[in-house]
Amino acid sequence: MKATEPIDPADGGTTEDRRTRKARQTRNALAAAALELILEHGLATTTVEAIAERADVTRRTFSRHFTGKEDAALDFVRGDGDAINAALRARPAAEPPLLAYRRAVRQWLADEANPAWHLRPEMRRLLAVVDREPDLFAAYQRIRVDAQEESVRIIAERLGTDDVRDVRPAVVVDAAAGVLTAALRLWARGAADHDPAAGDLAALVERAYDALTSEAASAAAESTTEE
Repeated sequence: MKATEPIDPADGGTTEDRRTRKARQTRNALAAAALELILEHGLATTTVEAIAERADVTRRTFSRHFTGKEDAALDFVRGDGDAINAALRARPAAEPPLLAYRRAVRQWLADEANPAWHLRPEMRRLLAVVDREPDLFAAYQRIRVDAQEESVRIIAERLGTDDVRDVRPAVVVDAAAGVLTAALRLWARGAADHDPAAGDLAALVERAYDALTSEAASAAAESTTEE
């Protein structure tokens, strides 16, 4: 068995720690370069080679981290999906699933140590490009679906059920994630120009979830009323 390299306080950890940190730094640099170049020059004229050059790495290094320029530019979406799911796993077991997802999203939006992407520069511009570019939109959808599939598994575990045979986990996640997507699209499309409250994404998300629960309550009441 290979001996574990001792931690040296002077260099910040083991060889494996340093390699992991270096890989993360390289990935972040590539993602930032892809985002910058696509916003500066457009998706069509941005090449993987240009992204690698701006990040000061080789084309081969790019391919170790990403499948394409769209995947690189949207890496923040994957990271935020992971953050929401991590918060969802940590929610108290007794919380109803829809409320747990809502509070996980709230925690993600309020995390100052790892700011949600809406607090980063140029995010409105990028989402506008996503809406215009089919390849970028497709990549965005794939990443979003992957995150939601993980959310479904987490909710199924919370309910002690099978997400293949039990429809509840998928229904909860599709509804909750749909609310978040609707709020994000309103925010990204400059809804603040017409409604000052829409400029605060966290508040807009809360309003959107309130709308969902209100409509669901109304529908439930109506369903018990005979025609």
